[in-house]
Amino acid sequence: MHTQFTGWDDTIAALATPPGVGAIGVIRISGKAALAIADNIFPAKKISLQPSHTLHVGLLKHNETVLDEAVVAVFKEPRSYTGEDVIEISCHGSNYILQQVLQAITSNGARLAKPGEFTQRAFLNGKLDLAQAEAVADLIASNTEASKRAALGSMRGGFSGALKAVREQLLKFAALIELELDFSQEDVEFADRSALYAVVNEAALAVHKLISSFQLGNVIKNGVSVAIIGKPNAGKSTLLNALLNENRAIVSDIPGTTRDTIEEVLNIDGILFRLIDTAGIRKHTSDIIETAGIERSIEKMKQADLVLYIFDVQDDADEIETRVQEMKAQSLNYILVANKIDRLNDAEGRRIFGHYDKIIFISAKDGLHTETLKERMTDAVLHGKIQTESSIVTNARHYHALKEVATSLEDIRLGMNNNLASDLLALDIRRCLHYLGEITGQVTNEDMLDYIFSKFCIGK
Repeated sequence: MHTQFTGWDDTIAALATPPGVGAIGVIRISGKAALAIADNIFPAKKISLQPSHTLHVGLLKHNETVLDEAVVAVFKEPRSYTGEDVIEISCHGSNYILQQVLQAITSNGARLAKPGEFTQRAFLNGKLDLAQAEAVADLIASNTEASKRAALGSMRGGFSGALKAVREQLLKFAALIELELDFSQEDVEFADRSALYAVVNEAALAVHKLISSFQLGNVIKNGVSVAIIGKPNAGKSTLLNALLNENRAIVSDIPGTTRDTIEEVLNIDGILFRLIDTAGIRKHTSDIIETAGIERSIEKMKQADLVLYIFDVQDDADEIETRVQEMKAQSLNYILVANKIDRLNDAEGRRIFGHYDKIIFISAKDGLHTETLKERMTDAVLHGKIQTESSIVTNARHYHALKEVATSLEDIRLGMNNNLASDLLALDIRRCLHYLGEITGQVTNEDMLDYIFSKFCIGK
């Protein structure tokens, strides 16, 4: 338990289900007075005398007024989510009833919880480390199978477990090296430098693996922005509709129909792709509105994680080559989409444009090869990586701390190579331990915790 924090001995309550009318609404109470409050508003049974992890049905009352018939769940410390006594009341989902029950609870000594306060208490009471606690918020926010799996793996300790062994080994060596300082006059060496070298090398490999997973983790957590770029009437809006399997964008034979960006979301194999249909890019136009749309298109292209550059297979090949060189010069991640292949012999299209390694031939109007394009889009952002049960870093705070850990490990290695004095080597190890502790919560402060948990929902 993190005893350095004070002011956590009161009792909190909050609605744990989303606001709004539903069949059931759940109210959660946590703290020393949770059982006594339940006794006061649930006269059917003495809840404080009931075994932990049991359910009880009866009437809720406040000042002899019947509030609702509900199910009361009992979780006694330490066998609860927060590590405290916890009561969960399942009421009928009327907003009026839920507010009446909450008012009765606060009248009996509880206060309304702050965002994330239940999970914060779970962390402070040692039920979760900080990385696991943050994964709770990611799990709640997950909207694909991939993001759910990554968050669930972290919440179950996969990410933390990868760091725990590293931290324990480094702690042992830090203690031995600092012991050497107490015997500096005797010139003794307690810490085996060769063993420390092996630990640092192994730790560096593990940390670099986690750092490199952040790109994939960011894709899983936040999705991929995809800019659909091309000349007017190349088929951008038709392609958007084909990928979505519905008519969401206006399709016309008149060039310049799309004047502004249109954004839609597509789920491909558990990855969210935010498709941005942009205004067609052409060099000369007298239309002021179209010009503004083109400027936005160029900006979206620069910001996108992936660019689909779509063109008519009957377009000038030299112009396509110019666009490809421009995208390469800007280091854009792109796929060339040769559209309207139905108008041209497939072999002829491949003869003209087949030398490009990032190209696919489709007919957006007929839906030809659009499923293959989706596979290419996934490959372009995952870079052939197979999703496994291994730990994936999805949190930017963890990523930046791991970069500091990697730097500290390299400093330790260089220090040993240069026969650095024990006191300076101990400082490098302690710095490494500090950043590892920032991730899992061994090193933290109240301001940092308040910031992290303020992003949670109220009832969690």
